[in-house]
Amino acid sequence: MIKININKDHIEIKGHAKYDDYGKDIVCASVSTIVITTINALLRFDKDSIKYENKDGYISLDILKHSDVTDTLIINMVELLKELENNYKKNIKINKEV
Repeated sequence: MIKININKDHIEIKGHAKYDDYGKDIVCASVSTIVITTINALLRFDKDSIKYENKDGYISLDILKHSDVTDTLIINMVELLKELENNYKKNIKINKEV
């Protein structure tokens, strides 16, 4: 299961969905795509807005500077991840602390 912890200044994503075999797992691929696309967009707008770490089965994202753009992109990412959680409850769990 992918576990996602979200608070105002930090997001941590860890684990594997185990929806299907490695390379065929649409839940893992979706989470990775949503999060990496958001990270790339944040860095494009302001390379100093975040700090992140990405390794197999783990992504840590620290929000260093809040702005309208940063907060909008993060909100969008969280909403997309929540939609995945609604559809794949056995494979993804979000814990939001705000």
